[in-house]
Amino acid sequence: MFETPTPVTADRMLAAQQHAADQFGLRATGRRVWGYRGRTLSAAAGPHWLRMVCAEAGTEGGTLWNGPSTSRALPASVPRPDLFRTRDWTTGAYAYRAELYALAPDPMVSPCPILGADPGLPETWWKEMVAALDALADVPPPTDREAVREEYLRRVIPQFTGHQADAAITWSTAHGDLHYGNITRGPHILDWEGWGRAPYGYDAATLYLYALLTPATAARIRTELAPVLDRPEARTGLLTVAAQILQAQDRIDFYAEIADPVREHLARL
Repeated sequence: MFETPTPVTADRMLAAQQHAADQFGLRATGRRVWGYRGRTLSAAAGPHWLRMVCAEAGTEGGTLWNGPSTSRALPASVPRPDLFRTRDWTTGAYAYRAELYALAPDPMVSPCPILGADPGLPETWWKEMVAALDALADVPPPTDREAVREEYLRRVIPQFTGHQADAAITWSTAHGDLHYGNITRGPHILDWEGWGRAPYGYDAATLYLYALLTPATAARIRTELAPVLDRPEARTGLLTVAAQILQAQDRIDFYAEIADPVREHLARL
């Protein structure tokens, strides 16, 4: 999903992946999926999916580290691969966690977080995706997990969009990174490290803005998710996603690709 990191980082993460595979009695043979700057590395391993995450030793723990394990408490009506086992260890200056999942039986909607072409999703995908978002929104917002901090959104929304966040924000439970590389054609929703409290409509806004390069798909998302996106309280969620895209456009290529459509959308608000 992201580029292969520096050789030093790649070699270190591949050694950790091999160690984890040995511990689980598996062999990682699938395509390597790198996270930002090599912080994570994932691949198929037999009938499983093996995900590695690393942090500087002593800094492990917290929201992102524990997101996948705590997401086990979410309702089964939110479709996601089962997390079977985890294993933690420290080598030198780095701490590692290996997570062993069921392998999702269907491919990702897109190899990239944004949509560059109409993915031709079946009607069942739309119905089940809407149902999954509804089920997640029914979960009371957690008090100990923040997908987006209020201080952050109140700073970046005016800075990058020229708009203001609502004075009173409506909060809901969100995946927090619901892009098209984290959803399969099943659909199954992957990568739960950042789930938590976010402004209402945040996940729906992510799906919508990340599809703006494919107008027909974006229009379909806007229609299917209208019960969420048309509510006044969804405005801050959409502005938050837009601000995050514009903030990151200079360092992440796919955000640069959708920056202009996002600006055009903001101009119509």
